[in-house]
Amino acid sequence: MKKAIITVVGKDQVGIIAKVCTFLADTQINILDISQTILQGYFNMMMIVDIKDTVNDFATISDELEKLGKDIGVNIKLQHEDIFNKMHRI
Repeated sequence: MKKAIITVVGKDQVGIIAKVCTFLADTQINILDISQTILQGYFNMMMIVDIKDTVNDFATISDELEKLGKDIGVNIKLQHEDIFNKMHRI
């Protein structure tokens, strides 16, 4: 298993989850865990995904997710699990 963290933040609107999940399914990325909330009209989602079966390299996936985010009006970031953990430890 090769885990990564995806964060999605932006103004809430219809279809954010559907569009992100469709992209992940199309690129053979499996969602392991997902959490989402809406706070005062702002959408926030965090996903732990398994990227081992995708045919694209990490940089390509990251760029495509950022482009998708721009297209739908949210900010989407992809990070390796190791880097995410190191950045967020106390």
